[in-house]
Amino acid sequence: MHPFLYHLIALVTVAIWGSTFISTKILLAAGLSAVQIFTLRFLIAYVLMLTVSHKQLFARSLKDEALMLLLGVTGGSLYFYTENEALVYSAATNVSLIVCSCPLFTVLLFRVFVRGTRLSNRLLLGTLLALFGMAAVVLNGQFVLHLSPLGDFLALVACLCWALYSIFMKFANERYSSAFITRKVFFYGLLTILPYYFLYPEMPSWDVLSRPEVAGNLLFLGVVASWICFLTWTWVMRKLGALVATNYVYVNPVSTIVFASLILDERITPYFILGTVLIIAGTWLSSTHGGKLRLLRQANR
Repeated sequence: MHPFLYHLIALVTVAIWGSTFISTKILLAAGLSAVQIFTLRFLIAYVLMLTVSHKQLFARSLKDEALMLLLGVTGGSLYFYTENEALVYSAATNVSLIVCSCPLFTVLLFRVFVRGTRLSNRLLLGTLLALFGMAAVVLNGQFVLHLSPLGDFLALVACLCWALYSIFMKFANERYSSAFITRKVFFYGLLTILPYYFLYPEMPSWDVLSRPEVAGNLLFLGVVASWICFLTWTWVMRKLGALVATNYVYVNPVSTIVFASLILDERITPYFILGTVLIIAGTWLSSTHGGKLRLLRQANR
């Protein structure tokens, strides 16, 4: 397969994730809570994942099984819970800026925790350029942020979760197939969200779930945004490397605004256009050969 297709799949995956806020907003308006939405979309995805990955139930060692647990927490339950709760206490602008900064945190955490990692200047420059572009898109010319310690802290936790998820995924991809890893992420994401239901033991009624707009959006989130997109994301991280793939997260707010413009008639501003250009330039710069992550394999032996 041509390397360009890896980048295209990464771009499409993140673009789909950027559109999920519309489905989530519809479901919230229908009376579902953020945790209920997460549980139902992951449950749908897990059941579907079992149809293509069911021969190997457990990892080959207890240590590897613990790694799968960490993936389920950082890429599933804790990430979605802290991101959604952050929106309760903080402005959406703050949350978007902090959460979508995860590629920068991923670069820093890789440098600190992954032995033998060397980061090229092109990768760092591309990451920063895309970061400024993402800020231009999210802020949209309004450079006033309303600080909320609790909300901003929760957003930072979500950001760090996704950065850690990228690191854990690097090690998992070296040992297991994309299908096995993705199934484990769904399983442990569901398992570790269960304590929430001891405090709030409620699920939406069948009358609510059977509404066409509710069922349709849940199927989109479960089948497309979770089952397919998590699988493709795991695969492109294997092909492109965690750092290059994670930089595509900067595209998330761009696709969000595009879909909001098409569906909700929100206006596209010059700041959006400028930010989009910077994001594209930064992502391209970091994804070229000179910007790829270089590992000293000898140091890892």
